[in-house]
Amino acid sequence: MTGGEGGGVGAGKIGKSEKDQSWIPKIIKKRVCSTFVEDSFSNGALCQCGGARDAHGSVALGDYFSTAIVNHWDSAQHSSEYPTDAFGELQFAGASKRHSYFLRLSWDTPPSMVYTLMTAHWGLPAPNLVVSIMGGEGRTKVKTWVREVLRQGLVKASQSTGAWILTAGLREGVGRCVGEAVRDHATAASSVSLNKVVALGIAPWGLVHNRQQLVNPQGSFPAKYYVQNTSRDSCCLDNNYQAFLLVDDGSVGRRGGETGFRAKLEDYISHQRTGIWGSGSIDIPVLCMLISGEASMLERVDLSLKNNMPWLVLAGSGGLADFLSDVLENLSSVPVAQSSGEGDGEAGPSVDLKDRVAERVKRHFPSEADSDKLAERTLSIYQNRNFITIYHGEQEGPNEFDTVLLKALVGASKHRASVEDSPYTEELKLAVTWNRVDIAKSELFNGDISWRYEDLEDSMTDALVNDKPQFVRLFTENGLNILDYLTYNRLESLYRSVADGTVLYRLLQRCLVERLGTAAPASNIQDKVAAAHIRGPVEDVTLFEVAGVLELLMGDVCQPFYFEALGLEQITSKRRALRRASKLLRGDCLYRERRCLFPWASLFIWSVLQNRSEMATFFWEMAGESVLSALSGCKILRELSKYEVEAETKLSMKELAQKFENLAGDVFSSCYRSNESRSFTLLIRKSPVWGGTTCLQMGMGADARLFFSHDGVQSLLSQIWWGDMKRSTEVWKLLLAFFCPVLCYTNLISFRKQEDHHLEEEGKPNEDGPGRDSDSNYGTTIFSFSDIKHIEADTQGPITPRTATIKGIPHSPRPPKRPFIVSRWRQFWFAPVTSFLGNVLMYFLFLLLFAWVLLVDFKPPNPKSLAISEYVLYFWVFTIVCEEIRETFFLGSMSMRQRLRVYIQDVWNKCDLTAIFLFIIGVICRMFKLSYGFGREVLCVDYMVFTLRLIHIFAIHKQLGPKIIIVGKMMKDVFFFLFFLMVWLMAYGVANQALLYSYDPSLDRIFRRVFYRPYLHIFGQIPVEEMDVGKTWDMPCTHNVTLIENGEEPCRTLYSNWLVVILLIIYLLVTNILLINLLIAMFSYTFNEVQANSDIYWKFQRYNLIVQYHSRPSLAPPFIIISHINLFIKRVIRKVPSVKIHHFVLQLKGKAANRLMTWETIQKEDFLTAQNKIQKSSDSERLKRMSAKVDGVLKHMSESRDFDHRLRALENEMEYCSNALSWIVDTLAQGSTFKPPRPPPSLRDAFPSSSNST
Repeated sequence: MTGGEGGGVGAGKIGKSEKDQSWIPKIIKKRVCSTFVEDSFSNGALCQCGGARDAHGSVALGDYFSTAIVNHWDSAQHSSEYPTDAFGELQFAGASKRHSYFLRLSWDTPPSMVYTLMTAHWGLPAPNLVVSIMGGEGRTKVKTWVREVLRQGLVKASQSTGAWILTAGLREGVGRCVGEAVRDHATAASSVSLNKVVALGIAPWGLVHNRQQLVNPQGSFPAKYYVQNTSRDSCCLDNNYQAFLLVDDGSVGRRGGETGFRAKLEDYISHQRTGIWGSGSIDIPVLCMLISGEASMLERVDLSLKNNMPWLVLAGSGGLADFLSDVLENLSSVPVAQSSGEGDGEAGPSVDLKDRVAERVKRHFPSEADSDKLAERTLSIYQNRNFITIYHGEQEGPNEFDTVLLKALVGASKHRASVEDSPYTEELKLAVTWNRVDIAKSELFNGDISWRYEDLEDSMTDALVNDKPQFVRLFTENGLNILDYLTYNRLESLYRSVADGTVLYRLLQRCLVERLGTAAPASNIQDKVAAAHIRGPVEDVTLFEVAGVLELLMGDVCQPFYFEALGLEQITSKRRALRRASKLLRGDCLYRERRCLFPWASLFIWSVLQNRSEMATFFWEMAGESVLSALSGCKILRELSKYEVEAETKLSMKELAQKFENLAGDVFSSCYRSNESRSFTLLIRKSPVWGGTTCLQMGMGADARLFFSHDGVQSLLSQIWWGDMKRSTEVWKLLLAFFCPVLCYTNLISFRKQEDHHLEEEGKPNEDGPGRDSDSNYGTTIFSFSDIKHIEADTQGPITPRTATIKGIPHSPRPPKRPFIVSRWRQFWFAPVTSFLGNVLMYFLFLLLFAWVLLVDFKPPNPKSLAISEYVLYFWVFTIVCEEIRETFFLGSMSMRQRLRVYIQDVWNKCDLTAIFLFIIGVICRMFKLSYGFGREVLCVDYMVFTLRLIHIFAIHKQLGPKIIIVGKMMKDVFFFLFFLMVWLMAYGVANQALLYSYDPSLDRIFRRVFYRPYLHIFGQIPVEEMDVGKTWDMPCTHNVTLIENGEEPCRTLYSNWLVVILLIIYLLVTNILLINLLIAMFSYTFNEVQANSDIYWKFQRYNLIVQYHSRPSLAPPFIIISHINLFIKRVIRKVPSVKIHHFVLQLKGKAANRLMTWETIQKEDFLTAQNKIQKSSDSERLKRMSAKVDGVLKHMSESRDFDHRLRALENEMEYCSNALSWIVDTLAQGSTFKPPRPPPSLRDAFPSSSNST
């Protein structure tokens, strides 16, 4: 339940609150006075509990025996527990719309129960710090500088750390000041940080004014509480607090009843862990803060100090605070001697110290009777003075109060810490918990401290789990080795810390249930699944579930992640992998102790899956393969957003995905400007980190249109498309050479020279020795794409250590030079553009042949009378089917299931399947007389499908391609339009038919007149004589029911024809004017939207077509059967492996891979440096730097002012000493008792004048 933070609570939430908190009276109790102990000062009218005689029950008044022997009322003995009758939500009438929570509870209620209620049921965020303010209660006026410390210091520091502030919660004294400060900061802060500060009031129930308004045994949701401003003696609850714990000890109008419970609650919270689900590295720090205070609080301070609770005392605030600061500061030089009265060897204070303390007690508390007891308490406090920090707020100011809090807690924790711990570890953990990286940089990582790996390990985990990227960056820059830190076990623990309710949690849950269901026996499956739902991924998530989530998001773009660590890399079947993983995870899981193979990439994936923008950006900066990593993050986020149900989170995922796509484009731009050849290698290099994928494949999977529109990517695609021909070649020259192949040996077509391919490499000396190393593959691989396509022809050469490897197949970087006739033939015919033109021309011939067969040679079924053209058509379609089979089952290195899935995902492949399926049905039906007509109809429809296939072919055209995209998007608009049209068409058609014809059982006529005729009305075909009975119609008709049932035309009804005309007018008005113009507007919007980005859309879809024709044989159907036979002989009979199936994939190893990765990293760093320069030169950054400088100047001025004060004090002391010495000298000079051997020294000028010096 989270109500109460916003304005107003709906009825549904109220009902939920009542249901969620109905258990409270069964567990939480209140206290009622059960024994009337007469107060001697009230003449028997009041009990010592503070309640009147009439307010006590008969049982309390009737216990005369107890009353007679009891002189002092005690809550534990003289009060009884009953179910609480005041709890729920609290609304301050006329003061605030926000609801607060409240609970009346007994002073001995277990604090664990109350803490769980506040965090789990009330929805209060778990604190990173608890500040408990003591003192300053009642009507005493709070000093102005104390108000400023609370407002500018405490609440501001609490807001940055996510703290709870504990006070009495009443509209008086310090409690009122804290409430107003929390209100003001909540108003000024953003909504994100609004819940960071929780003001919690712990007050005595009997002291609260108008407490009867809160009483309701069933709970109040909400209770109306009226704040009283008139009565000065009333203690009203403050409306600026989020929650109230009203501690009941059975007394009325007495203070101090909550002290014991408050101390127990503070102690319990101090033993709870910080962070999400207690995942932090430290216990929640609790700090008690003393402002003013009375002498009776000494006992409370002493008890807390014995529990090692740190205290911060505001010196100068008055009362007890001034007394303790005086004792601790002025007596700190007095030694603590061994006292003879102390037993067991305990150190006790000296007699001199006791006297000094007693003297100060009498000075500060002259009205206190039992001064000896106060002195004993003070001495006990003095022995635990290491846990007390004195803060002179009036002199130091409130600006650095967060640092004061941190040092106070660290000072106390140093005395609690073990000897082995670093003295700065606790300070670091507190800084991480509060997310104060500025304090960590200035105090801990300024170069003075040498940090060990063990000191940073826990804090690093805390920073990762609780999303503190600045600390992660700080730790990695200061000695944390990520290779040692990130083992597979720790990576699994990071995934187990995922917050429930997130989309990643749900996906991990799904994979976990799937594995547990597979691993369990049939009778045990339900129990396992139920247990997984109860525990969630917190306990049982392993790398296998993470790999399952990534496979779900990444699809077939890359190989499964973490399978190598689990030993599943050789298993292709998902079911077998599931069984193997279940068996492995039931064992010792030795893989968990190994280091993570790619730590930065693994952390990048982890942060991206949780949609952590800043953290993911930092890990992207640290990870290698920056372009591919950014595209992978884009892919994961866009797929993850499809599973997200929250609109705001989905939008943030899409924005982060776009950010990573922009980063990929920016880094690739830097690479492209630096070295064009290497940037091309970057795009097709197979990545070992990202499951063997490439930048192009990941970009296509991520739908990264902006990345594909980059000039560098398009330049690579154009190089592939034109092969070794120059891109400036006109199409008509290609067509001439296509029909007359001899022309390719002339100068009609320009080819790039071989030295252009290797220009860059020849221009650079080899750093590693003579000859060319594997780095030369950049030129040979990227520019000679015909060699990539048919690299198997080059594998006959000797294999040397310098060979490059494409998909693991070694080849010589310098293949044997072919004769000019062969090489030029290969350069022309093996280029994808030539294959494309051949396929286009042959496809047009195929359509002409298909049309000729349908129109001329489609004779009745007779095997002897089938035309030759029909046989040719059947063979042509057979070769097309063979090519589709090759594309589906013999292309790529994926499993059969993956190949089928990838093939079906393409819309045009579905079109091909539809066309082939219809053709087979048509041919089969065409062979039989009974189904001859149906077969002809199917083939006619099939011809339309084959013709529509031309749209995909023309997608390569720069002008037609975007228009095809526009048409495709407009088709979606048409479907929406047809929905609205069908609504009106059916409404009008049915009404029109029923009004015109009273009886017409012919379904044929009904369907035509209900649907077809109104559809024609839209285009202006309106037969007036049919609609208007006033017009004569020569159609013979009858009123005879028998004839009508036999199919005769029924006569029109004259009665309601006026309504038919009105409906026709309305129908035409809506359809022809409203709906048609709506469709035009939708088309215009779609056209303008796509046309603005048409170039980006076209460049993106061009990739698929280039991939398709790069992998196709050079010959087009029907001659492609020759290439198929050749491939069959090579692959099946000769067992020659194919590299062509791995289009656009280059596998680099060793030195070449390292050089490319280093070069890419340098380009990324240059890009980030340029971005930082631009950011630093912005106005906002300049203002920040100016503000920091001003703050520094002010700090130095305050320090110089402090030095000035100290110098003045020193001068006064020196003047006093000088006067005293002068007096001593004069006295001795005047006396006759002592005769000095020489006269007293004379005063010399310390700073001689310039005249004397010259």
